[in-house]
Amino acid sequence: MTEREQTSADLTFTVKATDGKARRGALSMPRGTIRTPAYMPVGTAGTVKAMYMDQVRDLGADVILGNTYHLMLRPGAERVSKLGGLHEFARWPHPILTDSGGFQVMSLSQLRKLSETGVTFQSHIDGSKYELTPERSIEIQALLDSDIQMQLDECIALPAPVSEIERAMELSLRWAERCKSAFLTQSDHNARAMFGIVQGGDNEALRVKSANALKDMDLKGYSIGGLAVGEPQEVMLAMLDVTCPELPEEKPRYLMGVGTPDDLLKSIARGVDMFDCVMPTRAGRHGTAFTRFGKINLRNARHAEDHRPLDEKSDCPAARDYSRAYLHHLVRSNEALGGMLLTWNNLSYYQDLMQGARDAIEAAAYADYQAACSAAWERGDIPAL
Repeated sequence: MTEREQTSADLTFTVKATDGKARRGALSMPRGTIRTPAYMPVGTAGTVKAMYMDQVRDLGADVILGNTYHLMLRPGAERVSKLGGLHEFARWPHPILTDSGGFQVMSLSQLRKLSETGVTFQSHIDGSKYELTPERSIEIQALLDSDIQMQLDECIALPAPVSEIERAMELSLRWAERCKSAFLTQSDHNARAMFGIVQGGDNEALRVKSANALKDMDLKGYSIGGLAVGEPQEVMLAMLDVTCPELPEEKPRYLMGVGTPDDLLKSIARGVDMFDCVMPTRAGRHGTAFTRFGKINLRNARHAEDHRPLDEKSDCPAARDYSRAYLHHLVRSNEALGGMLLTWNNLSYYQDLMQGARDAIEAAAYADYQAACSAAWERGDIPAL
């Protein structure tokens, strides 16, 4: 049991317990406390798809993620600000983390042009032209009233030449300095956080260089980006093995855009505190349920007459109160309720997974917890009737 603390006016991060490299902590902010390890549901355009915000909260989420790129395009950051900010707009009074928009600019936008200043691009919606600089990214996140703001970075797909990885990493570091300067102009920055993003692709030396340069900037938290972009899991884990030890122990660590339950559990074991991923919501909308028995494809005909629920021991009504046969019917009929119920189930599973991890770390039993979860998934779904 260890306890380390970072305090910055209205923001406090405390590591309450450790088990090996796994950490149980709490990031306290004016709008609430984020219990870590934490999975953050993705609310791309101000909504966690197919869910009511009250449901998301009741499942145990302390924080959700909003997307700068999508919200700047529609309905617009200035409009959201006029309407009271994203918390009031979306009816989520708890902490919100916003990404910088950089990943979406690189992956979704048309005719983008990168320079030292920033990136100019055309909207994937209507072709309108925009410029996103480090300063504008932070300004948009402030207009959205984000509690945790991310630096603008350049995220490149892997594999890539080392020279290209290094160029993007060095540019991201220069943009981090500019983002920090812009963030510090916010009158209430002490009540918020700006995280830097470690880049460096699949190159260990570049990851270490990026982590140490960001650490020297003395930011309130640190993200690990540019992973889960095409590389095998073992490469991602190797990058975590070299990156996490370089980051301050008293500050939160966030692995961006990751991932499967196995990804989360193995990353927690390496010292990661926070995660986001569209996987549970996207899978739910496409007929897949995550359960303690593994993934269940409700499109499969073998569920057509199966009266059992997904998990009779779950606290989530979607998992406990509806038969697999009914869920199969909804999915095969393309009924909206099918995606709603499976998304509800999946987010419940992810939050339960995180609560189990927090409890296991507190009890110094994380390795056993991870092994038990993995064994359940390896056994797979219990046979259909």
